Order: sequence, then structure tokens, then C-alpha cells
Amino acid sequence: MPIKLPSALPAYDVLSTEGVMVLDEDAAARQDIRPLRIALLNLMPKKIDTENQFARLIGATPLQIELTLIRMSEHQTKNTAAAHMEEFYKTFAEVRDEKFDGLIITGAPIEHLPFQEVTYWDELTQVFEWTQTNVHATFGVCWGGMAMINYFHGVKKHLLDHKLFGCLRHRNTAPNSPLLMGFSDDCVIPVSRWTEMRQDEIDAAPGLTTLITSDEAGPALVEDPAHRALYIFNHFEYDSGTLKQEYDRDIAVGTPINVPVNYYPDDDPTKQPQNRWRSHGHLLYGNWINQIYQTTHFELDKIGT
Repeated sequence: MPIKLPSALPAYDVLSTEGVMVLDEDAAARQDIRPLRIALLNLMPKKIDTENQFARLIGATPLQIELTLIRMSEHQTKNTAAAHMEEFYKTFAEVRDEKFDGLIITGAPIEHLPFQEVTYWDELTQVFEWTQTNVHATFGVCWGGMAMINYFHGVKKHLLDHKLFGCLRHRNTAPNSPLLMGFSDDCVIPVSRWTEMRQDEIDAAPGLTTLITSDEAGPALVEDPAHRALYIFNHFEYDSGTLKQEYDRDIAVGTPINVPVNYYPDDDPTKQPQNRWRSHGHLLYGNWINQIYQTTHFELDKIGT
């Protein structure tokens, strides 16, 4: 089944050429089912790239998905055309009275800042509270997950003396979890961050369960049933070339950066990078969507009650 997107959104053509079934508004209206309402709070500077990445993952499930793009009300992006933001995005203020089956909160390139110094932190904490009344399930990604687990549980992020950068091996520590159905005992996940969450601090917070972890990168996927939330600190959604783009960008401006480990063949950046996480990324987000479908209310107004 398809994902419903505006036909003018760049992701519509991108996903269509990849074989993902995409519906526009008219075609979706002819299907007599209630689509799952999934919102994407996009905090990344390259909005269109991030839209494509998450739409690709949630659009590969056997359910019809209605994707709503959300931005912070006061924050103005500098990297995406204002016309794109005006046409396709709603502010949080515009959607706060609506109900959603799922919400994805992306990362943001501000991990060096204390949470309280982020310009939109006050509004973001309102989003976190809003998820408890208006959203059935929330998925916090990278900085978004760190911010959410900090807000609800006080778990701190810690600055590293080097950037964790590359495709790192992770262990499946909860093979019986329905969220990891179909997962191998281990998997590779792209990592790109200057901060970490620590397992002992997560263990000290009541009710949290680590589902995926890494000897090199620490805890990666944490379940928070009390808040109907998942927190992932790494990037299953990344395209094959995303780490290359980050590496090339840093080299171009003279920022000291190591070659992303276990990404290029032989760690040689002149060679084409290899994608070895795509299948597990689709599994995780497909399982998340399936769990939402199995447990959400058919009547949207009952979400959060």
C-alpha cells in the first residue's frame, strides 16, 4: 500500500522512480480506508533530503500513510527555500490541536549546545508534552531522541573528544521485541555524532529498555513504553551517500575529520561507499508502523485518551 504525498513535493517523484507506491490527494480519497497519520518534525537543515529519507522508510509498508511535515513555529531555516517551507510545512502551532498516529522527531546539527540553550527548546518541550495527549507513538532520532530522553528521564548527553563517524557494528539485545522482528543478531548502522548517551545512566532511569547497542558507539535504540516512544541515536534513515556528503563537506572547508570507518571499501574515500544498513532500516521502521497499526485507535479523537 502507498504513502500519500502532495504531487509537487520532491519526495513524490523521488519515491515514484524508486518503485515506492505513492498516491496524490485525489487517488487517496478513492480508497475507503483510514490512512495512518504520521508527522515528521524536521529539524535538519537539508529539509528535502530528510523528507525523502523518512518518506522512503515509512512508505515501504503495506499500509496507507498520510505524511504531515512540521517545523518549529519561530525557527526559520536558512538551507531550504522559503517557498518550499510555505507550501509543504505546517508550524507546530498550526497542528497542536490535531491528533496523529505517529510522530518522528529528527536530529539537528546543534549537539554541542546544552539543550536549554537551543533557541526553540521551550517550544520543543511543548511538543514533547503534546505527544502524550495527541500522538499515539513517537520516534526520536539522533539529537531528537537525545533531547526527548533527557526531557522525560533526565538522561544526559556527553560530549566526545572525537566524532563517532562511520558504519559501526551493533548488537541486537532484544531479539524477541516486535520492533526487531526479522533482525539479525547484529547489524551495521551509520553513526555521525559528537555526543553519546551512556548505558549506566539509561539503566538508572526506570522503564527504559535498550534494544540495540554497540561496543564502539554505546546504546543505539531505546524503548520507553511509558511515553510510547522510541529513541535512536544513529541513522538507519541515511542514504548511501550521506556520510560521503558530510565527509566531503568537512574536507572542503578544512574541518579536521577522519574517514568514516567501515563505509568505503578498504576505508578508501576514492571508492564508492557501500550501503549495508538499508534492509534493517526498512525492517525497523516497518515494524514501528506495524505496531502503531496494531494498537492505535481507529477514531483519531481517542488518541491520547
